[in-house]
Amino acid sequence: MNKRGLFITFEGIDGAGKSTHIDFVRALVENSGITVRNTREPGGTPLGEALRNLLLQQSMHLETEALLMFASRREHLALVIEPALNAGGCVISDRFSDASFAYQGGGRHLSISKLNALEQWVHPHLQPDLTLLFDVPIEVARARLDATRTLDKFEKENADFFIDTRNEYLRRAQEFPQRFRIIDSTQTISVIQEQLKVIVQQQLLAFKNAQ
Repeated sequence: MNKRGLFITFEGIDGAGKSTHIDFVRALVENSGITVRNTREPGGTPLGEALRNLLLQQSMHLETEALLMFASRREHLALVIEPALNAGGCVISDRFSDASFAYQGGGRHLSISKLNALEQWVHPHLQPDLTLLFDVPIEVARARLDATRTLDKFEKENADFFIDTRNEYLRRAQEFPQRFRIIDSTQTISVIQEQLKVIVQQQLLAFKNAQ
């Protein structure tokens, strides 16, 4: 794939508050004159949305869960992400492969080597240009979830699951510092968005300079 567009992903444990800021970042990118496609994982395509319902509600073997996540991702790449990037636009995705490493690898303890193999099969030449990791202590995330909505099967997991999930996110951020930016999501929305403005504008400048 000859990628020409800009790929931004939002990551974080459930309750980190990442979704609050997607529209803000989208507006920043659109104001720079770049077409934006918002999407999410699991989901993003008709097949992906059907798989999302299964993945978030249905109990299944750990490896089945990981394989379905990457099957949904392959469809997502083929129908949404790659066409938008090839057209020179920006894709903003609420989660991508880092979530599989965090949730299935960290939280569920699936072998990272198996996830690496799936990643190399499904998108060997594509990684996000910028990954915004919204990080909060577990107790803050749980309080937010309990106050907002009916929980899916992941959101119902115990504290140890989310501690391990968060730790794997932070390990990934340390492994790939060139694309990860960690946001302290305990801050106010206005403070977070000021930080996002700086980060995204730097990324947009680098993107335009590379054209």
